[in-house]
Amino acid sequence: MKSTSWWIISSMTVLIWSGVLLYFYASSRINNYLAPDFRPFVLVGGLGLAVLGGFTLLTARNVVGCGHQHALDDVLHEDDEDAMNPWLILMCMVLPLVISLAWTKDKYSPAALARKGLYDTPSAMNAPFIAASIPTLTLQDVENTHRRTPDGFLEFNLLELFFSTGDPEVQKLIEGLQVETEGRIIDEKVRNPENKRMRLYRLFINCCAADARAVPIALHFDGSLPDFPLNSWIKVAGTIRYLLEEGGIHPVLFVERIAESEPPYEESFMRQ
Repeated sequence: MKSTSWWIISSMTVLIWSGVLLYFYASSRINNYLAPDFRPFVLVGGLGLAVLGGFTLLTARNVVGCGHQHALDDVLHEDDEDAMNPWLILMCMVLPLVISLAWTKDKYSPAALARKGLYDTPSAMNAPFIAASIPTLTLQDVENTHRRTPDGFLEFNLLELFFSTGDPEVQKLIEGLQVETEGRIIDEKVRNPENKRMRLYRLFINCCAADARAVPIALHFDGSLPDFPLNSWIKVAGTIRYLLEEGGIHPVLFVERIAESEPPYEESFMRQ
């Protein structure tokens, strides 16, 4: 293959990658994969690849000698023999990308969520370490820092309820409180012999989807289980308890009311 064709195909490979990065950024699909602080790097990387690919494509027909004392035709011939086949480069770098774009759903499957800690005990997810960074609280502090709903429930972030499992003092304050929180609902597959429970979770992401961890609590229902689409966002209120089950402390919300809700806005971390 001629050197010009080699450079053109290589340039197109770089431009395809650039287009994918810029598409993910412009379409906001990148929000499902990276925390806010890291998203500008995708834009910069996509623009950088566009400049590199565009420049290489525009100058592909400019033939430059290597400076050695032999005919230019021999140089091009030797270079072509030593270079990797550009069609192989295109296939290796673009085909997996296209397949991934076609198959990805921009969300985790139930099996992936299970691997991300959906059914782990809080102690297995370093809750004590995180809870240790929370200053000492009093019941009055809790009252002052959490709004009440019109029907008297304290609004709690799901992460607060989960990570409080690692601090016995915070547990004593929150135990028995009527609280309201929000998250995604999914089937409960552990510690559910009477089929009275479901699970509420959110994803906590530091930088990217690869380091995501599911942050869950159990929901206990006195009657029949609610009929919500799995992974839909709900707002739920009830009494929070910390139960010793299978050798670990687990936060369980005894549900008094539940309703489907709109997905919340992002905070300083990724909320999904």
